[in-house]
Amino acid sequence: MNASIIGLVNQKGGTGKTTTCVNLGIDLVREGKKVLIADCDPQGSATISLGHPQPDALPVTLTDLMGKVLNDVPLSPGEGILHHEEGVDILPANITLAGMEVSLVNAMSRETTLKQMLANYSKEYDHILLDCSPSLGMMTINALAAADRIIIPVQAQYLSAKGVEQLLATVARVKRNINHKLRIDGVLLTMVDSRTNNSREIASLLRSTYGSRIKVFDTEIPRSVRAAEISAEGKSIFAHDPAGKVAQAYHALTKEVLQLEKQRQKHQSDLIR
Repeated sequence: MNASIIGLVNQKGGTGKTTTCVNLGIDLVREGKKVLIADCDPQGSATISLGHPQPDALPVTLTDLMGKVLNDVPLSPGEGILHHEEGVDILPANITLAGMEVSLVNAMSRETTLKQMLANYSKEYDHILLDCSPSLGMMTINALAAADRIIIPVQAQYLSAKGVEQLLATVARVKRNINHKLRIDGVLLTMVDSRTNNSREIASLLRSTYGSRIKVFDTEIPRSVRAAEISAEGKSIFAHDPAGKVAQAYHALTKEVLQLEKQRQKHQSDLIR
């Protein structure tokens, strides 16, 4: 099998990328899938959220693995992978990844280094999720070059919604020049406070602006104090508050993501026929 690679991308910070990446990953495991999360952010948020509060102390991170690829050094099977108690695996990151970003600028395979590195792990997993940094730098371009599909988490606020245009332009460029098979699964509304008019207005603005061009997921992730607590605990919302509304919302998102995948596979097999 070759893993389906899904990037969680938005150049704006604070949109719920990491929370979505971790909880989608763990819920896919709960649905019987083998999942690897690659932390592509020098801040190491996904690494911290999955129980490694001091990423700078880790012996092997994404930086080391990508460095080996740049220097044509082969990777050992399973190298660098950490296992989480809820069944998901992680390739961790820390601040050294910011230096890798600089190294990539002059590398020959600068846009595809991450893709080459992930090829060493792809056969072992059903899904590889990429938690991208809040920028449109070299690491995010690498993630877009490696991904089959992306999900764009957007906070239900005006400025967050406005930033989507710039991201879509970058995605279109990468698709045209580097990765022709890149697809947008959809825009995911996060931190939605359904009690406020503003949140509801932004949600409907996004749906009317992008709904004809891109899917906006039916699922909306509600704002919740419980969701904010989980990264410090190193576990998912399903372990922390399984009956809560955020866990229900992330489970609904997982179902939508798997449904989209099924439709794509059916479409491809119809084309082959």
